Amino acid sequence: MFGISEIAIILIVVIVLLGAKRLPELARSAGKSARILKAEAKAMKEPKGAEGEAGAPCVIRGETVARHETGDPGRDTGQQ
Repeated sequence: MFGISEIAIILIVVIVLLGAKRLPELARSAGKSARILKAEAKAMKEPKGAEGEAGAPCVIRGETVARHETGDPGRDTGQQ
């Protein structure tokens, strides 16, 4: 489908457009997305009665992002 030279040109264009600093972040997020997609595809193929855990949630380890606390979580600060 694609030769080595075409893939090299595409990679050079991606590096120039996105910058070398953002590439590890993009690769990490692509890997996480692929891992989630693979887990979901595997879950769809398994029969519902397999191993007695048909409705059990699947935990996928990843990065934890801290939330910024600005006040009450249920209260909108723009209203009176």
